[in-house]
Amino acid sequence: MESGNSTSTNNEHHEDWRNYTAPVKTQPEPKPKTDGKGHGGLIVGMVFAILLGGTGLVLGALAFVNSLIASQQPDVVSVDGYYAGNSVEFKETSIAGIVSKVTPAVVSIISSTYSTSYWGYSQESQAAGTGMIVTEDGYVLTNKHVIDGARDVKIITDSGDTYDDVTIVGTDPLNDVAYLKINKAEKLPTIALGDSKTIAVGQPVLAIGNALGAYQNSVTQGIVGGTGRSVDAGDSNGNNIEHLTDMIQTDAAINPGNSGGPLVNAAGEVIGINTAVSSDANGIGFAIPISATKGMLNSIIQNHKAERAYLGLTYLTITADVAKAYDLPVNQGAYISTEDSRQSAIAAGGPADKAGIKNGDIITKVGKIEVGRAGSISTLVGEYKAGDTIQLTVLRNGKEQVINVTLGAYQG
Repeated sequence: MESGNSTSTNNEHHEDWRNYTAPVKTQPEPKPKTDGKGHGGLIVGMVFAILLGGTGLVLGALAFVNSLIASQQPDVVSVDGYYAGNSVEFKETSIAGIVSKVTPAVVSIISSTYSTSYWGYSQESQAAGTGMIVTEDGYVLTNKHVIDGARDVKIITDSGDTYDDVTIVGTDPLNDVAYLKINKAEKLPTIALGDSKTIAVGQPVLAIGNALGAYQNSVTQGIVGGTGRSVDAGDSNGNNIEHLTDMIQTDAAINPGNSGGPLVNAAGEVIGINTAVSSDANGIGFAIPISATKGMLNSIIQNHKAERAYLGLTYLTITADVAKAYDLPVNQGAYISTEDSRQSAIAAGGPADKAGIKNGDIITKVGKIEVGRAGSISTLVGEYKAGDTIQLTVLRNGKEQVINVTLGAYQG
């Protein structure tokens, strides 16, 4: 979505979504050439030391080379066997290295729609967006609104290769995410998916995409300005308004055409899908947390089913104001309730209903992850596939209990 309007104050969340289209005419920009510079000075230093004939100087030169190469790699901290990419800071020399690592897997997406004029003539219009290759055999992530209504989709890689045989595998019924497949592809460059649950406000990020539908794989730098944001987003004319929740806020410039591109941390991992910009502010953009896409992506890759896991409930995101208004014992989590007390917040016969979740329950954790601090219920459940069984920590009448829920497949 190309623009976001005022922040919403409605904290009620339903597992529901609608479609969106934001066409931008475009012509792909050719890949810029690189000059291959960067390590010439290191080689000269080594040769100079060898010509001097001193062993100590050679060893010293090699140590110097190694230190410079290491300085261009991010310091990734290992936590419980996993790389904590969101703890990495950019160094002055590391940004170009991160960009060169990520951009081969960032693609431009050209979608074509057809319509019939009043006089019966067929008309074609094109929309431009961005996507990212997530598997070597050609699965691609992008925004749903980039390809919504498209009859033909073309993908152009950073190296200039064009793919016309592209299938829209599925769209997320609860989020602005689409999954594409480049057919008969193999050994494509891929992008690393990070963990959006551990992002921190103030951490550095890069946004990469097909800016303005003309400047392929443009790079902008900024920070994470906030998490858990809710915005009403639509096109520049104020049409097709959608309510987006749990968004990552960033000041890295996001322009029309960037939709569907990656928001990348300093370890070169995707933490968000660039989706919206604020029309009422200067330099505020929003991205969908990448963790919310993983469950459906795994379902597509492993089971060949475009299914979205869901719980079947309506909840209020707990803030200090919500906690006060409903006299709740906690200041974060998900309060299972609707703003209309006459309606049940639990879908009859749904996964939550079958597991025994009740109106008035407060879900504080999904597995070991705290709701609110690391994401909303919808985002955290989005990491799982339909059919997976998860543990929910629930407060009921002041007592904590753990309830196992087998996730269903959302029927949009």
